[in-house]
Amino acid sequence: MSIASNIKGIAKGMSITLGEMFQPTEVENYPDGPGPTRGAVLQERFRGAHVLQRDENGLEKCVACFLCAAACPANCIYIEAAENTAEKRISSAERYAKVYNIDYNRCIFCGYCVEACPTDAITHGHGFELASLNATTLVMRKEDMLVKNVGLPGAVASGADSVK
Repeated sequence: MSIASNIKGIAKGMSITLGEMFQPTEVENYPDGPGPTRGAVLQERFRGAHVLQRDENGLEKCVACFLCAAACPANCIYIEAAENTAEKRISSAERYAKVYNIDYNRCIFCGYCVEACPTDAITHGHGFELASLNATTLVMRKEDMLVKNVGLPGAVASGADSVK
C-alpha cells in the first residue's frame, strides 16, 4: 500500500470521529429514573438475577429434581431436598427444595438451568444490580429468589424481587 492511501484511510476515520464528537450525547436515566429498573432500558430476553416461581396456589414450583444443578456448566447451584408432609406443604409434589442456593460468583448467566427445569420453577428476572464488595453476599438463597406470596390468606411473604 502506498503512503497516500494510508493517509486517505486515516483522514476518513478521523472525519467520522470528528463528526460524531459534535453530536448530542444519548444517555439512559439510570439511577434516577422511575420504576423498579430506575430508568434502565432492558430487552425482553435479558438474563438477570434468577427468580424462583410459585404456582397458582402459592406453593413453590421447585420439586428438587436437581436437573438445573446438573445442567449448570459453572456448578454454581446447590440444592438440598426434603419431603413434603400432609401438615406442611411447601410444593405440590412429594419433595421440595429445602435449600436452594446460587453462587453468583460463579454463575455465567447461560440460561441452561432455566431450560432444564421441567416445572418452570426457575426463571431469569430483570434484576441487574448484583455488584458487591463482599463475595459472601453473592450467594443467593431460596428466600432471596422466591417470588412474594401475595393474595393468599395466611401466606407468609418472602422478600424476593418478582420483577420479570
